[in-house]
Amino acid sequence: MTAMPPPRATMKDVAALAGVSPKTVSNVVTRTVPVREETRSKVEAAMQRLDFVPNLSARGLRKGRSGIIALALPDLATAYSAELMQLIVAGAHDRGLAVLIEETAAEPERESELLARARAHLIDGLILNPIRLEDSVIRYAGRLPPLVVIGEVEQHRADHVRIDSRLAAADATRHVLARGARRVAVIGADGDDSIATATSRLRLEGVHDALRDAGIVPDPSLEVNRLPWAMAGGADATHILLSRKVAFDAIVAFTDSLAVGVLHALHDHGIRVPDDVVVTGFDDVEISEFSSPALTTVALDRGEFAEATLDLLETRIDDPTAAPRSVTVAHRLVERASTARPPAGYRP
Repeated sequence: MTAMPPPRATMKDVAALAGVSPKTVSNVVTRTVPVREETRSKVEAAMQRLDFVPNLSARGLRKGRSGIIALALPDLATAYSAELMQLIVAGAHDRGLAVLIEETAAEPERESELLARARAHLIDGLILNPIRLEDSVIRYAGRLPPLVVIGEVEQHRADHVRIDSRLAAADATRHVLARGARRVAVIGADGDDSIATATSRLRLEGVHDALRDAGIVPDPSLEVNRLPWAMAGGADATHILLSRKVAFDAIVAFTDSLAVGVLHALHDHGIRVPDDVVVTGFDDVEISEFSSPALTTVALDRGEFAEATLDLLETRIDDPTAAPRSVTVAHRLVERASTARPPAGYRP
């Protein structure tokens, strides 16, 4: 005869072993009420000893919730997306939430499907990173479900977590100008509005702000946008820039992936960084520290970004009628070897 499995441990069992009330165990599991660290440790030790698994699905059904949120990013292949995903998933797990990951590929139909899932309560809320407001379903949707928009798309209908991309790009440009650069090339934006995104527009405006403040007129021949914003795109854009036979002594790239492609292309052409040209990136992903040379870049606290996003989403789920809020996460410039010396300047 097959032995019956032992009965599943309950909150009462955990409470008895930890010497606390079942309500305290519930507070530890749900994290809805603060619990002293000493008490939390005792409860968690008892849960581990009893192999206790919280029945989150039952709890969610009683509250009319699934315990699942969705995170939708336009391109899951980028280093920035991967690092941000990891932090949001870890933070959600700490809050007792599972995360459904989706790639929208900038397609409004995919955004619309996710909004429909949220309205049908198949997911409790949505974190969405649209790349252009004019292409995003949130511009046209009537009633929005619990939603937090992340990134540079400016809107006032949903909660929003962002960095000041315009100021950050201006700071990167002022940095290369302080290194002696005067012919600043841009990789990630140009005058073609058909492929411009909220990010590329804001960052290009920031570059122009810094140039004009220094008395320099922006030169469209120094601006190249090549999709996707990946290492290959950065290399291709640099080849296009070099083919124009224009002088430059700095390159401001709008992501670190683009910047690494820039470094590769410049090396192929015998152009030294930072001796001939200084280069900056954006995002401070892991590869920026280990590129050759190591990359000066704009950094933000992605942990703070992820926590702010989850805080807003949980508040929105609890109170769908509250006025939308916006959080701006601070940025800083991380100086590394790619801007270590004043540039001599590339001359075609």
